[in-house]
Amino acid sequence: MAFGADTIDAAFKEGKVSGNITAYGVKTNMKDGKKDSNAGYGTIGLGYETGVVKGFSAKTAFVAGHAVADGSFEDSDPTITDDDNFKKALMTEAYIKYATDLFSLTAGRQAIDLEWLGDFNEAVVAAITPNKDTTIVLGYTNRVAVADEDEIIDFSEPTEDGAYVADIKYSGLQSVEFNPYYYSAPDAVDFYGLKTTFTADMFGAVAHYAKSSVDGQFGLNNNEEDGSIGHVELNTTISDFTAAAGYIKTDKNGGVGLMDTYGDNINPFDSGNNVYNADAKTVYGSLGYTVASVELGALYGQTTYGTNDDFKEKELNLTAGYPITESLATSLLLADIDGEETDSTDGTVDQQYATLKVQYSF
Repeated sequence: MAFGADTIDAAFKEGKVSGNITAYGVKTNMKDGKKDSNAGYGTIGLGYETGVVKGFSAKTAFVAGHAVADGSFEDSDPTITDDDNFKKALMTEAYIKYATDLFSLTAGRQAIDLEWLGDFNEAVVAAITPNKDTTIVLGYTNRVAVADEDEIIDFSEPTEDGAYVADIKYSGLQSVEFNPYYYSAPDAVDFYGLKTTFTADMFGAVAHYAKSSVDGQFGLNNNEEDGSIGHVELNTTISDFTAAAGYIKTDKNGGVGLMDTYGDNINPFDSGNNVYNADAKTVYGSLGYTVASVELGALYGQTTYGTNDDFKEKELNLTAGYPITESLATSLLLADIDGEETDSTDGTVDQQYATLKVQYSF
């Protein structure tokens, strides 16, 4: 932080309050014979972070909300209730942090955004910056929670003994960043990968590959096999215009092989139900344009999967976002998913939905 306090009392007095109030609605049109559904959600988030005293600081935050649903979950899947996906209130952050110019250590409930680790975690995370071009993140997490505008899910254990992560980012070469990483969830899965990002004035590229080894006993019980995923993308930015095209390929037998257990960042779609399936091949393209402060976006792609590319799922996402004021913003999403029957218990995924989000942040 930019300031320091002389005493603990001063650190609390110099602390900062932040939060948001969000209204969110979704309307779904099912095209496979299931009932259409509508749902609305209202949430409020509030956080407080102390000032820094002798390198130490602390933060606590919570989110609370209410779902106003017209049978939104029960109509589409009778086994799911609103309470399964929308807990009324949740403390999302509660941590103590120690930081210097070269090192930080954060322990407790915290937000994490790594390649395969996201949302809110009960974790211990160390970040080391030995020089301006290198950042090393070492951490352990054992419980994960979700707190979005339409989903508040309490902390739970994706795997019995948690997961360890080592993530390195190196940007010492001009326009290139290397991001090697390694994850280990004992008795579940180990995996490693390398993401290389190239960024120039108007052109960018991503090359990413990861491979997993699923524990034999865990895989046997859960019908999982070793997996892998490759991802390449080319993108460009010219003034207020952006464009990208990409390709994603998973292992023929194991898909991503449990790599997405604690989160993911590769799937480009709002849904992308089958991107991580076994033998899935996804091609996608996107366009973006900003005019009069309105951010417009279009993303379209197709995923083929199955032993002989038996199934296909096409998805179109249209987005628009507008900052009404510095603190108040609204966004709109229109999604059309044209799916085919899968070999899972989910049956078909064939629907259209629209969402509207209005958020005030402070």
